[in-house]
Order: sequence, then structure tokens, then C-alpha cells
Amino acid sequence: MKRVILRLAPPRYSAILDRTIAGLLVVIMALIVVHAPLSVFIGSKAPAVALGIKAWKEILMVIAALLIILRYGQRLARDFRRDPLVILCGLYIVLHIVLALPAANGGLAAIAGLMVDLRYIAYFILIYVVTRYNPWYRAWLWHTAAIGAAVVLGFLLVQFVLPVDFLKHLGYNEATIAPYMLVDMNPAFVRYNSTLRGPNPLGAYAIIVVSIATAWWLIRAKKLRDKRWLALPAFYAAIGTVAAWVSYSRSALVAAAGSVGLVAALRFGRRVSRRVWLAGIGIMLMCIAGLYLIRNTEFFHTVIIHDNPTTGARTTSNDDHVKSLSAGIARMTQQPLGAGVGTTGSAAMYGSMPHIIENQYVMVAHEVGWLGLALFVLIYTLVLCGLWKQRRQWYAVGLWASGVGLAFVGIVLPVWADDTVSIVWWGLAAAVCSKNYNGGTYDVSHKKAA
Repeated sequence: MKRVILRLAPPRYSAILDRTIAGLLVVIMALIVVHAPLSVFIGSKAPAVALGIKAWKEILMVIAALLIILRYGQRLARDFRRDPLVILCGLYIVLHIVLALPAANGGLAAIAGLMVDLRYIAYFILIYVVTRYNPWYRAWLWHTAAIGAAVVLGFLLVQFVLPVDFLKHLGYNEATIAPYMLVDMNPAFVRYNSTLRGPNPLGAYAIIVVSIATAWWLIRAKKLRDKRWLALPAFYAAIGTVAAWVSYSRSALVAAAGSVGLVAALRFGRRVSRRVWLAGIGIMLMCIAGLYLIRNTEFFHTVIIHDNPTTGARTTSNDDHVKSLSAGIARMTQQPLGAGVGTTGSAAMYGSMPHIIENQYVMVAHEVGWLGLALFVLIYTLVLCGLWKQRRQWYAVGLWASGVGLAFVGIVLPVWADDTVSIVWWGLAAAVCSKNYNGGTYDVSHKKAA
């Protein structure tokens, strides 16, 4: 005889809270892709609220966090007290708060530093918790992220026919965000922003888009009955590749190629014949030989190594990267406890000691010391492992591959300091990692048991 186990439906106010919390988190995912133009435009029209308008996403996160506590109460402690991801993220947040209290670079810089360093960690935890209890909200996030990518890529295409300085009409300038940049001061090579804060963030964002679109094409294609749907991932992959290219971010181009290679390797693996592997190696050798042959051309010096003697500045971006990295490592070794939150990056501009470090890991160590760097590396490793556990899902493969690529970009750029890139990747990663949870949900369903 079969018996039916019924889960009691939650009270009406609980369902409303669930939708409100999910709605707030989805709004952040939706608006983060246009955060830069909106904040610059509103700030240019109302300078008095320019600083506050930048914190809209953090304000929504705080509201969502309070509602989550109200909604789930003591169950949070019971369900997550042994979760290593939540524990490590909690320790990382506490460490930042403690080291921000001395306000080594001023109070405003410390607050800005907390926002830059912790917003994506906080967003990760919020989505991680919400999608554990309410798995159906994952689809909301993915659909929103897909629409957001279409906005970013679509505006990039529009920029090709607009004047290169079109964004100045929205308030872009050297004091806020440059409407465009040039490669090695050469007007023939324009670096576009699209709706992001600059060409480097656009390149990093493109890695996510290209990796997920490639995984969609290679892994999900065989399961599609209507092959016309393949046009969608083809669009994302193609325009995402264009975005990576016109960003002229060398690290983004290398990482995007590597991420696509990881997706392909995971998809085909041992099924690839020896001839294909040899052909791939041959193509790589041909590319290397091609770079050698064009080593004396203007294109090579401008785009590849950024040291064109005819158009470039005396100090190249290569010099800036080396100086920033060497200075950052020197400070990191001298300050094992860190210099304090808000002492580097964009947050440091609000204080009296502006210091830029163009390396994500050195930047973390500079602010919160060796312990903070160790916690960050552990968190990131666990997230990548969580994505790997879900590798049967094409979107998990794409996120995992892009995560590896972005880890590489972090060597030469503070990749997670950009709000759009960090919110999108960490938010989607949280939705995937929460699938590893096997506990109960608040699902209203009928389950049959023998």
C-alpha cells in the first residue's frame, strides 16, 4: 500500500517574502550590466547623490539579507553551520570588518573598500541560501543573466556605428569613466566599453559569455530537437569573441581561448582521435610561428605587446603592470597582517593614500594580509570544485571554465573589483553550487513513497 507524504504549504506571508527576496536578487543581476552608464548619468545630473547612487546594489543586498533572516530565522544556523563555503565566507567577511575598523586610509575609503571587496561574496551567500530553499528561482537568475548579456553585446554592436565618444553625452569623462580608450595611444585601435566600466572589464565579462555559450553549443546541442535554437549560443559566442577582441585586453583574449579549450576538452575528452590532437598542436605551432613572422609590424607592437615607438607613450602598460606588481609584492611581504581595507584600488581614491595594484591576489593580501589571501583562495577553490561537481550540466561547465580563465586574468588585473563581472559570475556560481545541497526545501509538493 502506498502512502502519500504531504508538505504543508508555507503561510501566505512566507511566499510573499520568498518572492520579494528573489526579486531583489534578480533586480541586482538585471541592473548590474547597466550600472556604469546609469550611475554616471545620474551622478552627472545630480552630483549630490553621485556617491550614494553607486551603493544601490549593496543597499538591496542588505535588505535581502534582513528579509532572509526574517524568513528563515533559526533554520539558517541549523542548515549552514557545517557548510564550509558559508563558514569560510563568514570568516572572510568578519576579517574585513575587523581590519576596516582602524580606517587606515580614512573612513570613507574603508567603507568603499568593504563594498568593493565583499559585495560579490555577500551576493554569493544570498543566492546560495535562497536557491537552496527555493531551487526554482535559479531559472530567474539564468534568464536575467542571458538578457543582460544580450544588452551588453547589443550595445557593443551599436557602438560600432556611433561616434567613439558618444558616451560623453551620458556624463562619461576622465573624472568618471573614459568614454573610450586607445591601444598604445593609436587612434586606429579603439578600446570599447559597451555598458561596463572599461575595456578590461568588458574583456573579462566576455570570457563568461563565450565560455557558457560554447558549453551550450557543444554539450546541449545534441539534445535539442529544434536545431534553430543553436543560433542563440552562436550569437553569444560570436559577439562575445568580438567583445573580447575590441577590448584589446590581452589577458582576456588568452583566458577566453583557454576557457573554450577547457570546455572542448571536457566535452570530447578521450573521444578525440590522435589526428585531431596532432592537428590542434599543429595549429598552435602555426599561430606561434605567425606571431614571430609579424613581430616587426605595427599591429604586433601596438596590439600584442603595447610598445609601439611611433604612437605609444614613453611608459607603456607593460611597465605599469611590472611596477604595480613588484611594489604590491614588496608591500605584501612587509605587511603579513595587511595594510587595511580601503588602502588600494578604486576605494583608496577616497582616502589620502591612493595606491593601485594590478593583481587580484596581491590586492587581497595587501588589504587583509596573508590570512585573508588564504581564505580567498580557499573560497574560490571550493566554488570551482562545486561547479566541477555539477559538470554534467552544460552551464556548470561553462562557468567552471570561465572561472579558471578569470583566475588567470586576476594575475594581471584586479578582476573581481569590477562590480558587473564579479556579481554576474559569483551570482551564477552560487546558483549552481547550491545544487550540491541534498537537504530539504520549502517546496510545496506531493511525494509518493512505498
